[in-house]
This record gives sequence, structure tokens and C-alpha cells, in this order.
Amino acid sequence: MADACFGHPRLAAIYDPLDPDRGDLDPYVRLAAEFGARRVLDIGCGTGVFALLLAERGVEVIGTDPARASIDVARAKPGADRVRWICGDATALPPLRVDLVTMTANVAQAISDPWLWQKTLRVAYASLRPGGYLVFESRDPARRAWEEWNRESSCKVTDIPGVGRVESWVELVEVSLPLVTFRWSYVFAADGQVLTSESTLRFRERSEIEGDLLSQGFVVDDIRDAPDRPGKEFVFLVRRPEAG
Repeated sequence: MADACFGHPRLAAIYDPLDPDRGDLDPYVRLAAEFGARRVLDIGCGTGVFALLLAERGVEVIGTDPARASIDVARAKPGADRVRWICGDATALPPLRVDLVTMTANVAQAISDPWLWQKTLRVAYASLRPGGYLVFESRDPARRAWEEWNRESSCKVTDIPGVGRVESWVELVEVSLPLVTFRWSYVFAADGQVLTSESTLRFRERSEIEGDLLSQGFVVDDIRDAPDRPGKEFVFLVRRPEAG
């Protein structure tokens, strides 16, 4: 099931206004150009920001996400008809042949179930043409990012056109490594409604991720820093072998 912040219609509708700076996607756009990718599968596409960035550049994009409300938001955006939207997780995908598979932001970590994670990697491998790339990021557990997830440092009020003022903040619920659970709260000033969304991320060690990738047949070409968060995340660039 999708977390409420992606699956609840009222929360999905404000997801982009609450996080308008998506500079974290710029490196993925550059990598798509570097690889010469003409066909891309974006797993966990959410409200479609990255998929539409690629589509604007003439790339054929398939965006998939289990949250119907987020897909509905994506489909309502300008240019959305240039993207093929699929509601469901990666295990429900039809056979594909793409140049690049992406999982941006927290998507890889949000796949916290080990079976579903392995299945997602298998689907990504099967969807790639030989020589095609899978690119995704995952936070370094050693940096203990969750220690900064609290109301004091995250609380903000955002004035959203057509919605009004929305107060939001995050609170840590449980740390049981490798799983970390947190809860976002949203207060709508227009009618006083309070909505919450609980999420769990799996903080995998670099060696664990490398082992998972190798077991699925991938070649690990590079592991980089996230340009906007140096030293905090691993960015994996892995490839389906030409003969694979």
C-alpha cells in the first residue's frame, strides 16, 4: 500500500507545493542525457515531476507508482499525455525494453520488504536492454539522517494557492535498524482537518546493496555521492551486461 502522503487525494495534491525545489532530479536528467537514453522506466514516479522533465526533452517515459492519487496528479499536469502512466508497483509491469531505469529520491529505500526489493531489481534487469542502466540512490546509514527528523527542525507553514495555509512537520516514530519509521502531519487551516502519513524506510549498507545487485546479474559501474547531499547518500550506476 502507498503511504498516505502519496495515496490520499488531498495530500497528493499538495505534495509538489510542499517540496517545490526538485534540484535533486537534475543529476538524473544529466545521466539520462549522458547515457543517450531514449526510453526510460521511472519506478516510483509519484506525481510525475521527473518523468515530465524527461518527456519535455523528447524521451519516451513509462512512469509507474502504486499510489493512484499521485498518478492522478501526474496525469493532470501539462504534457502528461507524453508519458505512459501505470498504477502499480514494479512487479505488475508488462514486458518492457528500456535504456534506463530510475528510482529517484527515497524510492529504493521505501521498498522496505526484502522480497519486493529483490523482485523490483529483477524487473528492472528484465526491463533493460543489454547495456542499459539502472540508477538509484540510498542514504548512508552511518550518517543517521533520522536523528534530524523532528518537529522542531521541520515544522513549516506553506500558503498553497487554492488550498490555503498548510502546517506540516515530521516526527520520528521508531528506529529498529535497518528500518526507520516516521510520521508526517498536515494541518489544513481552511477547515482544520489534520491528516497524517506514516512511512518506513530501509537503510541498507552499501555492501548489502552491491550484493543484491550482483545477485540479480547487474554490473556495478560506479557508486557516487549525491551532488546536493555529498557524503550522505550512495548513488548507484549499474548496468545490465551486453551479453546479459
